[in-house]
Amino acid sequence: MFTRYLNTVGLNFTPTPGFLGHWRTLRSPTLSGWMCRAPWPNPRNYLSVNIRPPDVCLRVGWRQTPFSSCSRKSFQLSCAHMDRADKEPPLKRMRSADGRSASPTRQSRACSSPPPPMRGAVATSPDCANRPSPECTWTKTRKTEVIKRQWKDFSYHYRHTSSSQAGQDPPFDFSVMSYNILSQDLLQDNAYLYRHCQLPVLDWSHRLPSLLRELQQHSADILCLQEVQEDHYLKQIKPSLDSLGYHSEYKRRTGRKPDGCAVCFKRDRFSLVSCHPVEFYRRGVPLLDRDNVGLVLLLRPSGVAPSSGRGLCVANTHLLYNPRRGDIKLAQLALLLAEISRVSRPLGAADDTPCPVILCGDFNSVPWSPLYTFIRDSRLEYEGIPIGKVSGQEQSPRGQRILTTPIWPPSLGINQRCQYETASCRTAGVGGDMSSLDVRDHEEDVPEILDRGRLPRIEHGLQLTSAYSHYLEDGRRPEITTCHSRTAITVDYIFYSAAQGDVYTQPECSRTSKHGLHLLGRLALLGETDLWMANGLPNEHNSSDHLPLLVRFRLCY
Repeated sequence: MFTRYLNTVGLNFTPTPGFLGHWRTLRSPTLSGWMCRAPWPNPRNYLSVNIRPPDVCLRVGWRQTPFSSCSRKSFQLSCAHMDRADKEPPLKRMRSADGRSASPTRQSRACSSPPPPMRGAVATSPDCANRPSPECTWTKTRKTEVIKRQWKDFSYHYRHTSSSQAGQDPPFDFSVMSYNILSQDLLQDNAYLYRHCQLPVLDWSHRLPSLLRELQQHSADILCLQEVQEDHYLKQIKPSLDSLGYHSEYKRRTGRKPDGCAVCFKRDRFSLVSCHPVEFYRRGVPLLDRDNVGLVLLLRPSGVAPSSGRGLCVANTHLLYNPRRGDIKLAQLALLLAEISRVSRPLGAADDTPCPVILCGDFNSVPWSPLYTFIRDSRLEYEGIPIGKVSGQEQSPRGQRILTTPIWPPSLGINQRCQYETASCRTAGVGGDMSSLDVRDHEEDVPEILDRGRLPRIEHGLQLTSAYSHYLEDGRRPEITTCHSRTAITVDYIFYSAAQGDVYTQPECSRTSKHGLHLLGRLALLGETDLWMANGLPNEHNSSDHLPLLVRFRLCY
């Protein structure tokens, strides 16, 4: 067939037995298929190539001159269906999913399936409107567009409140950011999630300056960061934040995990009252055998007298990712809520009212899932809920085991109202100061607690609402907080204690206190299509696979 083709294009070529023997050894167009065992004939008269052969072939007879101006990409032969040597190859027809021939395309490189996951392997970016799929065509990355986010202002709702407080202390306004900055070790261990990224974008030497610029640009008074790698935190992130006027607290995950959570605040806006790290791993409790952690801080706003006992409780966490282990996520959350309940009622307060609470983090749960509902509605009737549906990350969870009653064992020391049952229960797995332990939370009717333990229901005493609505302005498209090659969903939240008169309080949060927070504004999120217009996350301008959440509050006493 090769001889007929050469004669067709006008080349009078008669192959010799030696040439045919060498031709059959060329089994693959890749470098691994080159088989050079003896001198080859000069191919300039009948071969079209655009690759320089390996040096071993040059040593055995290949002449370098014909390939000196060729690129190192692939080995190609002219198409056997051409009529003349100067005619271009015919266009390839792609077959669609329904079996019909699609329109001809030139130089199409559609991939039937993405390459298998490999540690450290990163492919080029998909030129797609949505996230990459096995049917996506992978092409060279175009220039990344800058993600533009709008600030949504709600402060005009509170102008009448400010004017009515004439003669009183001015309101205390402050901003809070929650941001999963993507640990570099986790990025490398899960490289298959970032096939759409160019390699330079994923390098820490590029990501660190970009992340620090973003933190400095927004200049939030309180930072709640997740996936903060310990060595990067100690050597680079903390010194940089110190120079910007922040005080930082950090808790690394237990075991051999290299990352953790950090809470940072501006020293001229707040002072630290106490810091309480929470370890979710509990020896001897199979349900809590994971290394996730939380961090709870009690802060005092500047200008507030210490004798007032008033403060602000800020909590930060990163719950377990595994979509099929919702029981573990609920148990981890119960431990964190128990610590928040204790810390938010500090000794010395004028009354027993808890101080306002801000709960930030990556909860690895989508809006309206059972776990999300539990945080916002303060209770969850979990009878008959499959474990795989607790976080809502999977539409068709593979594990259909039902949540047990109770979810966590009594030996954990946390009752069904997510409070410590005794003071000694707090010592296991919690790395905070025991000297200020307040046992007033546990002065409850014991029969009532036991009765609650028999019901398939869990509760907490914090009245929390979400700072984001989880839908774009059109009311149909969902907001997105994380976007990579596998998914684009919302898993990051800022929950807060809404004060009376907060215009953004959800109807479900019926019991509000005058001691709380008013939402003044927030940095709007984007939809999935908008993020893929900027090549997804991370990209040239955004160095994490999460978007930062940024809100502004007014503290009300």
